[in-house]
Amino acid sequence: VQLNSGTRGDNHGERGKAAGKRGTSGASTLRRRRARLGSRAGPLCRCASPPRDQTAMAAGAAATGPSVAVAVSGNRSRSRRAVTWAAESLIPVAGRVVLLRVIPSVSAIPEPSGRLVPVGRVSKQAAEAYERDRKTQAARGILPLKELCRTDKEVEILVFDGVYPPAVLLRYVIESGIENLVLGASSGTWFKRILKSPDVPATFLKSSQRSCNIFVVSRHKLVVKMVNELFTGDVSHTNSRASKDCDATTIGSRNSRASCSSVPYRGVQRRCHYLISCFFETKASDKQDLLGSFSGKPWILLNSNNQQSQHEDLDEVDRLRFELQDTFSMYGQACKNLVQATQKVHKLSIEWFEGAGKVKDALQRIKVLKRIAAEGNAKHLKAMNEVKEARQFLEKVALGRNKAEFNDVNVSHEKMEIDDAVFSSDKRYRRYSRNEIEFATDNFSEAKKIGEGGYGNVYKCNLDNFPVAVKVLREDAMEKKEEFLREVEVLSQLHHPNMLMLLGACPEMGCLIYEYMENGSLEDRLFCRKNTQPLPWFTRFRIVFEVACGLAYLHGFKPKPIVHRDLKPGNILLDQNYVSKIGDVGMAKLMSYVVPDGITEYKETVLAGTLYYMDPEYQITGTLRPKSDLYAFGIIGLQLLTAKSPLGLTVAVENAINDGSFSDILDKSIPDWPLVESEKLAKIALKCSQLRCRDRPDLESEVMPELEELSNMADAFSKSRQSYGHAPAHFFCPILQVPMDNPYIAADGYSYEYRAIRGWL
Repeated sequence: VQLNSGTRGDNHGERGKAAGKRGTSGASTLRRRRARLGSRAGPLCRCASPPRDQTAMAAGAAATGPSVAVAVSGNRSRSRRAVTWAAESLIPVAGRVVLLRVIPSVSAIPEPSGRLVPVGRVSKQAAEAYERDRKTQAARGILPLKELCRTDKEVEILVFDGVYPPAVLLRYVIESGIENLVLGASSGTWFKRILKSPDVPATFLKSSQRSCNIFVVSRHKLVVKMVNELFTGDVSHTNSRASKDCDATTIGSRNSRASCSSVPYRGVQRRCHYLISCFFETKASDKQDLLGSFSGKPWILLNSNNQQSQHEDLDEVDRLRFELQDTFSMYGQACKNLVQATQKVHKLSIEWFEGAGKVKDALQRIKVLKRIAAEGNAKHLKAMNEVKEARQFLEKVALGRNKAEFNDVNVSHEKMEIDDAVFSSDKRYRRYSRNEIEFATDNFSEAKKIGEGGYGNVYKCNLDNFPVAVKVLREDAMEKKEEFLREVEVLSQLHHPNMLMLLGACPEMGCLIYEYMENGSLEDRLFCRKNTQPLPWFTRFRIVFEVACGLAYLHGFKPKPIVHRDLKPGNILLDQNYVSKIGDVGMAKLMSYVVPDGITEYKETVLAGTLYYMDPEYQITGTLRPKSDLYAFGIIGLQLLTAKSPLGLTVAVENAINDGSFSDILDKSIPDWPLVESEKLAKIALKCSQLRCRDRPDLESEVMPELEELSNMADAFSKSRQSYGHAPAHFFCPILQVPMDNPYIAADGYSYEYRAIRGWL
């Protein structure tokens, strides 16, 4: 049955105002039409006439009335419309009233930060609590609709959740036995209804399930689907709706047009209430007859007022014009959306082509990367094999190293035993105990410390009533024990006036006992450290000759020559008479084979010595020769003349000689330099400091004769300056170069100081 549920004025405010202006005439016309309808129409449709006592029938229906369920949603207007209609039409005769709402199922739970967390990632208790809160809020939203029921009966409120609301409602209706279901439908234009997908009411009307009576209420329409028949009613818009072949019963309103007469909406609504109550009160066997009466010929009301029809036609034209405007507006928006969608499709097509190119490039890169990965895997396998082989080789090396370390331990023990045997049997020097050294140095007191070097500290003390210098190996320099043993071995074989004398040793502590040199090192006196007086030029000439004699002694040592390797002013010591002696032979090396000067031989070796005094050819090739010491000797000779640093000294002296400004480069602290002899000494030193060994002169045959001549000249000049009160030369000890207090005649027929002979032996 199609029934008008409202006037067209409810939708369009302007037409409502126009209708209000015509309200007086319209009301009188409506009263006249109601009178004619009451006198002519008779029953509304072909069914039993309503009972005379409708109040008694309503009371009986309430006692045993049917159940009514109203489905509400978040759309308040649609829900209010459905509840209002049910309150006026069905609830007064209903035995049970239920308000239903279906909310979407919970798929995610919001956090306080606003981020949504899927239900599967939270606890079951939290999900249930959130679902209860949602249902409680939904139930609170239905409370205003409950008041619209306007009944003293208990109104139930039920909230369900589900993905598909029609299925949830249908399942509840079937399970709970609901007999009548009221749904609110939206009232849109025909264009909106075409674009919009089917909603819940449309889904129920199209469903084949007929478990209850369905009432779909919209703003202008009421659609009723009975258990056995579909009964619809709508506002007639065309003359065809009033044709004789129409199967539905049409009840017009004051907005109807054509030849159909109009019936007021309230009267139609009361008539519908009566029909529905009749349907509920009839037995099951009589309902089919009632439904059959609805499916008969249409009941049409004729002969309407002409003036009222004109007003209604105008209203209808206005309504159609507004709908047409809305339709054009929606059409324009749809065209605009279509253009935007076309542009978006075009843009997406371009992006797709670009993405396809990128995908193609990515596939090519993947192919290349796969090839690279395959090559990398092959290299990895090869590297693993190499690592395996290397590990095996390392195990062999480690095993060999362990054996070598074991052999080294044995060798070191044997060497220690040999050292002990050597020190205990060697009579060339005395072996001192630890207690004697500590007692003599006052437990290595700082007051007796006179020097410090890379080897260790040097202390001055008295041993056997003889002043000595004790050089002590540092505890953290025990790796120099080999150097200590070499120095003991070398010095124990050296006996020369220009070589520092070894008096004894203490292998237990790594101590060497030398004769004490009162004037310190040549380096200290050459640079006037500790406010010492500069050395006179004749003393310097004599020192050069004495150092040459000491080097000649080392290079001519039998059976193997000895190379000092660390000759420098700091290792040349001066006694109380400025007699020079070469010391610190810890780096000296016995040469088993001397490479000829004309042959260049490269060797892998660890360089030893001081950089500025080290032979350049030795630095490059690693080959050590006796002439390697001759380079350091030449640098020392130039320093004795100039008292300058060895860095760039050879070039400076050579330029000064070539420029004729040799006197400017000599030591300014000596005013009476003999320029001729000094220049001759400088040229000898330059020859000795040549870069290549083959260009350096021979020490004994070429250098020493000239140096001896210069030394004699210097001695003559020194003697001429001495007074006649000085002791003659034969009163001086040849070893100590001091006047003898206790002279003894040795086996060679010369006289020596007793303490010197004792130290020698």
